[in-house]
Amino acid sequence: MTAQIDFSDPRDPAAPRLRHAWSVPRQVLRAQRLDEVRPLLDAVQACAEQGAWCVGWVRYEAAPTFDPAFQTLPADGPLAWFAVYDAPQAEAAQAPPARAAEPVLDWQAGLDRASFDAAVERIQQAIAAGEIYQVNYTAPLTAPWSGEGAQAQALFEALQRAQPGGYAVCLDSGQAEAAVGVADPQAQPECLLSVSPELFFDWRGGEILARPMKGTAPRGATPAEDAEQAATLRASPKERAENVMIVDLLRNDLSRLAEPHSVQVPALFQTQALPSVWQMTSDVTARTRPDTRLSDVFAALFPCGSVTGAPKVRAMQLIAALESAPRGVYCGAVGVVRPWMGKEGPPHGVHATFNVPIRTVVLRGEEARCGIGSGITSGAQAGAEWDEWRHKRAFLERASQPFDLLETLALDGGQWRHLAEHLARMAASAAHFGYPWDAERALACLQALAARHPQGVWRVRWLWTAAGQPQAEAFALQPPPATPVRLQLADRPFEAAHSEFVRHKTTRRAHYAAFAPTAPGVFDTLLWNAAGEITESTFGNIAARLDGRWVTPPLACGLLPGVGRAVALREGRVVEAVLRVQDLPRVQDWAFLNSLRGWLPAVLG
Repeated sequence: MTAQIDFSDPRDPAAPRLRHAWSVPRQVLRAQRLDEVRPLLDAVQACAEQGAWCVGWVRYEAAPTFDPAFQTLPADGPLAWFAVYDAPQAEAAQAPPARAAEPVLDWQAGLDRASFDAAVERIQQAIAAGEIYQVNYTAPLTAPWSGEGAQAQALFEALQRAQPGGYAVCLDSGQAEAAVGVADPQAQPECLLSVSPELFFDWRGGEILARPMKGTAPRGATPAEDAEQAATLRASPKERAENVMIVDLLRNDLSRLAEPHSVQVPALFQTQALPSVWQMTSDVTARTRPDTRLSDVFAALFPCGSVTGAPKVRAMQLIAALESAPRGVYCGAVGVVRPWMGKEGPPHGVHATFNVPIRTVVLRGEEARCGIGSGITSGAQAGAEWDEWRHKRAFLERASQPFDLLETLALDGGQWRHLAEHLARMAASAAHFGYPWDAERALACLQALAARHPQGVWRVRWLWTAAGQPQAEAFALQPPPATPVRLQLADRPFEAAHSEFVRHKTTRRAHYAAFAPTAPGVFDTLLWNAAGEITESTFGNIAARLDGRWVTPPLACGLLPGVGRAVALREGRVVEAVLRVQDLPRVQDWAFLNSLRGWLPAVLG
């Protein structure tokens, strides 16, 4: 397939998603020069008015087309590109392709911390001098790429699982151009995989909606903490200021093509839950003048203020000075333009829906590229913004290395220990990662394994795949180690403490393996987070007797909600309390605990 779309209805979240796929386009439209961009958009509109569906993108570097004051770095490819397709038929809706192995990508940041801090400082100086209110500063992540079409499709599906919903587009310009015989041998074709949650604009029947996304907070480790994070984001003066600056910019942009007094802000400071972050959005709407064309909409709005800053001209000047490479399709616009039927009758207009291509991977030659960024305002701190980048890229890390959900259970004499708790935890992880879950199939897999091992004590490794398939293996459980087991303290912070791959148990465990003990006689490593709080060990939870009571770190410190831990809490054997590295000399006793081994007395050192 050369193109796929999977779009939310931005005006009705309950409406069915717009899902279509195409193989061979009718034609390809391509703009190489600035003076070709507006005519291309006019051609796209004409095709849609005649019944075609046009899927494509406009590069960030096309901005000077619409205002010569906009500065960008030189473009590294076509400024705008659209494939024109016949109207999709019912049978043309997305069909699952032949599954390929999900590719493994090793992403590397294109910016080190020192350079990041220097850029933030330069932006803060510009803000203090009154030059600017906000700059959206970005940098690329890159990874080697050698996949073919099937691997690109598999990566797109993995990205959709990691970042579900929103406005997803898979578009292979190389395949599309080859299909119609217009491939440019001098150009390097691109395959675009966009799973952006941000709406740029939706324009239909003279009504336009923009929904800028500004303001970010990480998801919480527990439902209560998660709700608190969302409430804190909504109330944050810094995040609200960042959002309202862009809302004001969009109101001004929309007024350039709106009927008098029609620009409205019907929703302000809404929080949207994404898998790894909370994002704040606002709605800006208007009625466009009767003679408005698609090229006029782009002339008024492009690039979206949420990926530039305010004022837009000065923000783009700073972006061009501070960023080392062109953004490309990232931070431009990706979308579909189709006929607009109105309530009934033949086409008499167009319906254009474009995302702001954040959360977007571009495959080009032997490289995969994905941009990441955030808005820098007067209240921004470099450390907090760096953490925000880390939270935003979590979707990419989730999609770039295939993994299964994992539970380790004890099977004793044909009976499962704590089976209900393990089932509930795996079901919660499947919901979190978007893996299809079937409780009956899960239980049947385990029952079949238990029937084959009616005697003895077994360690069972139980997996749940991204395709929703269970796998279980039994291994003879080795006798428990002599107690007390010896723990060693990690020699550095466990940076992954607040990762979703700590909160959920999966086969992705390299972050734990990096702390595995190497000294003879050491059973496991005691981990601590960047705040100096004890979290867990590499394959179990921890309890400590402090001031006469047994305590275990709360989930907010960044640790797996272990089944053995949950049982100990339920039985009242431990209570939750923060334990810091500086408290270690006061600890009277230690214990290691998990579902498989139970409670093991331990010593530290």
